[in-house]
Amino acid sequence: MKKYALVGTGGRAGLYISAIGGQWKENARMVAFCDSNQTRMDYANQLLANEGAAAVSTWKAAQFEAMIRETRPDVIIVTTMDRTHDDYIVRALHAGCDVITEKPMTIDEARALRILDAIEQTGKTVRVAFNYRYAPHHSKVRELLMNNTIGEVFSVHFEWLLNTEHGADYFRRWHREKRNSGGLLVHKSTHHFDLMNFWLDSYPQRVYAEGGLRFYGKENAEKRGVTQFYPRAHGYAAAQDDPFALKMADNPQLKALYLDAEHEDNYWRDQSVFSDGITIEDTMSVLVKYQNQCQLSYSLNTYLPWEGLNVVFNGSQGRLEMKIVEKSYVNAGGERANEGSLESCDITVFPMFSAPWKADFTLGEGGHGGGDNAMLADLFGTPGNDPLKRAADHRAGAMSILTGIAGNISMQQQRPVNFNEFNLVARLKKQ
Repeated sequence: MKKYALVGTGGRAGLYISAIGGQWKENARMVAFCDSNQTRMDYANQLLANEGAAAVSTWKAAQFEAMIRETRPDVIIVTTMDRTHDDYIVRALHAGCDVITEKPMTIDEARALRILDAIEQTGKTVRVAFNYRYAPHHSKVRELLMNNTIGEVFSVHFEWLLNTEHGADYFRRWHREKRNSGGLLVHKSTHHFDLMNFWLDSYPQRVYAEGGLRFYGKENAEKRGVTQFYPRAHGYAAAQDDPFALKMADNPQLKALYLDAEHEDNYWRDQSVFSDGITIEDTMSVLVKYQNQCQLSYSLNTYLPWEGLNVVFNGSQGRLEMKIVEKSYVNAGGERANEGSLESCDITVFPMFSAPWKADFTLGEGGHGGGDNAMLADLFGTPGNDPLKRAADHRAGAMSILTGIAGNISMQQQRPVNFNEFNLVARLKKQ
């Protein structure tokens, strides 16, 4: 049985805590939590207790190495703020542990190179939790393309829609500062760019991007005639009738994780999406040329009436279309099974000279269209042979974030960015 310790007991941590304490308790055992906030670690132990598991020791962030020495975990699970991922990954590797990290693996090339150096120096492994790869509908697209169902893929149009509940949530939290998250082209789009690498079995060659903060932020709200503002929802009358305000006091999970923990670190989980201080984009468009010569046009918008995606693949023998509508949710604000779960999904193949047909697949249940459960089984169960090769290592983590990093550079410098500009790419080719 492998032993696990988890660092970063915020909203995403609950997925791993419940899995290890519950369904996978015969294979895995949690031995410690590490965080800067004791209240959140105490709540993490409550989640373990809910699964019938015993409480584990808790350690403050400065005690990370001491935690590893005393509890001797085999694997560290990293679910901290994005900009700190590399620090905990590198320290865990040098302490002799393998790592499972939430996406994105990290937020810039320098941090990614630190991780690569540590992997090469220690021989330990890093897995990136790309749950979307495991969702049955995304796996089906991979299978269809692998089987040359539409021949060679020449171009892809991929639009991801975030709605006014989930999309807005990135502008309430630490994600709203690019220094913390790398912006949504890194934090969120790492999922989508990884899917593209996974589906096409190729990596980018060149990236060009445009983006801006067009809807959220105080200045944009003022242009639309808004005159009443507040810094956060809790305790402010102006927030009561605002559909964008997050009412943490009314939600037991958010209250326990964040509102009740504020006295320790002054972190506001419910900042106004129309306040100052937002440095990430909410409207983004990206063009990507892949090494196999496929072209991608991609967009991400964060203020739309529904949540989901449209993706189409144009090939030498036809066209493949997938449309997904996801249920609306706020991270850690409800049942975990509802995070990214599906309302509908349709995959249609349009052969060049015959009638279109619907692809058969089993609609996944639970979080992220069934991807969470399948990924957890792969991480903590006994993985079998997987012809789709869904498990993602540090190479997949690095190549997915590099598309977003290149996009950030492109937006800043107003130019196309070639992947051969990155030292990380050359290093990965040598492995």
